[in-house]
Amino acid sequence: MFVLTIDQRGSRTGTDRVPELLADLADVPVVRGFERTVGDEVQGVLDDPDVVVDTALRVLRDGGWSVGIGAGAVDEPLPASPREGAGPAFVLAREAVEAAKSRQRPVPLAVRGADPQAAADADGVLVLLGAVTVRRTPAGWAAVDALRARGATARDDAPAQDVVATALGVTQQAVSQRLRTALWAEEVAVRPAAARLLTRAAG
Repeated sequence: MFVLTIDQRGSRTGTDRVPELLADLADVPVVRGFERTVGDEVQGVLDDPDVVVDTALRVLRDGGWSVGIGAGAVDEPLPASPREGAGPAFVLAREAVEAAKSRQRPVPLAVRGADPQAAADADGVLVLLGAVTVRRTPAGWAAVDALRARGATARDDAPAQDVVATALGVTQQAVSQRLRTALWAEEVAVRPAAARLLTRAAG
């Protein structure tokens, strides 16, 4: 099981963005839905590592959040609210989000798990993916989002790129260049590895 604890960065000097985040995450498949736990923090319980990877990267893209992933067991039966949940994954998620807040972290994301070595490996891969996400340009995101909307999963999907090029009003070559700069093919290739490492981290 996976617990995501997400904390707003710099909330004391900014507006409360929790309602906006909860709305953005409303479509995420969960075991227990995301909700505010305390202050400017939200938490949810998930069982699909691929969804965990996607959700973490979505939150990092928005910016202004620290993401902690706890991979491990939870006490059963799970209560209706994650606020009332208990077990190792909840403790690990707390440790992870506190680590994610460190100024020494290149990306505000951390993983802690029942298997510490696998969790460290998952942490490294997800931080690398997060770095790609936060550095992607608006033009790169436009191309990536358009391809994802059409179900394309490979950079060399020429027919999909032609459709995207028409929609964006650019050439197919421009779309291809944007995707290369955005490291989209590399992200697609690495996501499954991150998910597998999270599964191992859960023990």
